[in-house]
Amino acid sequence: MTKTTNQPKTGVLIVNLGTPDSPNTPDVRKYLREFLMDARVIDIPFMARFALVNFIIAPFRAPKSAKIYQKVWEERGSPLKFYSQDLEVLLQAALGDEYIVSMGMRYQSPSIEQALSKLKDKGLEQIIVVPLFPQYASATSGSVHEKVMQLIGQWQIIPDLKLVSSFFENPLFVEAFAELGRRYKAEYNYEHYLFTYHGLPERQIHKGDMSGGKCLTNGCCDTLHAKNKLCYRAQCFATSRFLAEKLGIAPENYTVSFQSRLGKDPWIQPYTEDVIHQLRDKNIKSVLAFSPSFVADCLETTIEVGEEYREVFEHRGGEHWRLVESLNVQPLWVETLKSIVFQYENKPVAAQPTI
Repeated sequence: MTKTTNQPKTGVLIVNLGTPDSPNTPDVRKYLREFLMDARVIDIPFMARFALVNFIIAPFRAPKSAKIYQKVWEERGSPLKFYSQDLEVLLQAALGDEYIVSMGMRYQSPSIEQALSKLKDKGLEQIIVVPLFPQYASATSGSVHEKVMQLIGQWQIIPDLKLVSSFFENPLFVEAFAELGRRYKAEYNYEHYLFTYHGLPERQIHKGDMSGGKCLTNGCCDTLHAKNKLCYRAQCFATSRFLAEKLGIAPENYTVSFQSRLGKDPWIQPYTEDVIHQLRDKNIKSVLAFSPSFVADCLETTIEVGEEYREVFEHRGGEHWRLVESLNVQPLWVETLKSIVFQYENKPVAAQPTI
């Protein structure tokens, strides 16, 4: 008797930002050029962007960035890349044979085009695209969506396409980060908690403003509502509230901030480095820092938050600074992605924690 197998019906494309192929200057320069030439990342006219990236940023920033990438590089390579590769394998095992899971990077390799080739011509009824960014931003999830639609638009047969915009409200995602935070809280009595997110130029927030000009005014992100629900900054503040509530942190004992500025234009505030100085002015000596806009450890978490901000804090007399690692391949993170896939298929999802 012939054993039959289920024909996969759903493709799941998970996409992370990307990383250089090596920590050497030429590969870092190549990565920076592809990344920063994206019109959704540096949203200025093409010729100005071309000149800025190719004649200023890439030539002068690449050697400095290469030295930093060398610090984060491990035997398996870039943590962001190998954690994403491991996640692909784990999510495939969690979902089973009815699915095909494929991982790509928005910039460099494996590219989105390479990842989609694994799903093409497989007779799939639908593809669910999950950018691995908890909060929506045009420069991250929006860029992934645009690239996927551009590539799939060239296919002869186009399956149903479902684009995940954000998942910061997913209870399992919140619980996954909270689970990590509890371990550190159990080890030390921290005076303050910092939720630091990747920053964006203010102009990008204003471009998506649906509030009638009230965006980025005092208190505009204190609650999530119909007019700001798609705003990156508002989603970051909401993520922080969810996590603080899960961890039992009072509002006065945590701060939300934004890091990784580039250029002289104003970026969304408060800036993380300014917040660190303010905490020391208040004689705060111990801080537990979270980076809930990143799901895999990378240069911005391990080096920027884990080392550079710790040095700033300690230079001002701080005594204890600790970074909560990213979700990486945490089992609950895998379950989070599984629940997102089921949600977009309208399948029943196992009971989840509340937020």
